[in-house]
Amino acid sequence: MQGLNWRDLFPNFPNNPNIEGDPHLPENAIWNILNPDYENSLKNQLMELVKDEENQIFIHETAIISWKDGVTIEGPAYIGSEAEIRPGAYIRPFSWICHKAVVGHCSEIKHSILLPGAKAPHFNYVGDSILGMDVNLGAGCKLSNLRNDGRNIILRDGKTGEIIGESGLRKFGAILGERTQIGCNVVTNPGVILGPKCNVWPNVTVNGIYSEGSAIKD
Repeated sequence: MQGLNWRDLFPNFPNNPNIEGDPHLPENAIWNILNPDYENSLKNQLMELVKDEENQIFIHETAIISWKDGVTIEGPAYIGSEAEIRPGAYIRPFSWICHKAVVGHCSEIKHSILLPGAKAPHFNYVGDSILGMDVNLGAGCKLSNLRNDGRNIILRDGKTGEIIGESGLRKFGAILGERTQIGCNVVTNPGVILGPKCNVWPNVTVNGIYSEGSAIKD
C-alpha cells in the first residue's frame, strides 16, 4: 500500500527509538501500532515508558496542565515537554501527548498519539488515532473509531471507494499526516488516512485514504 508508511505520512518526524518521549512507529502498515497485540504497539511502548511513574502517568516538568479547571488524566499516559492540557480536557488511558502538543478545552483523547505540535484544541474527540506533527483539528472535529456494526475497519480509496485492504482492527480512528488542517465540525469515519498537508473543509464527513495535499470539500 504505497504512501502508507511513516516516512510518507510524517516526513519530518525522526522516528528514532532513542529519542526520549517520542513513540517508535512501524515501518509499514502504520496502523499496526494501534493493535494491542502488535509487539511494538502503542500500548506496549507506553507501558514500558511509564512503568515506574506514579499511577503510570508521566508529566514533563515543562508541561502546562490546567489542574484547577477540570483536567482529568488516566494512566497509562505520557505528557511531553511544553505540552498543553487545557481546561476540561480528558486524557484517557494509553494516550501519548508529545512535545508542544495541545489537548484543549473539553477535548477527549483515548489510545492515541499526538506527535510534536499536534493540536486538538476545542471540543474534539480523538480515539485510536495518530495526529502528525503540526496537525490542527478545528473546533468540534470528531475522529470516529468504531463502526456501528462493530466489524473490523476496511481501508478504502477516499475518492473511488475501492477497497484497498483490511486493517485487522475493530477500533481505528484516523491517521493524519503532518501539517494537515481539519475544519470545524468535521467527522472522520473509521479508518481515514490523510497524507501530509491535506485540507478538509468545515462540516465535511471524510471517508477513506487521501494522498498528500488533497483538498476535501464534500
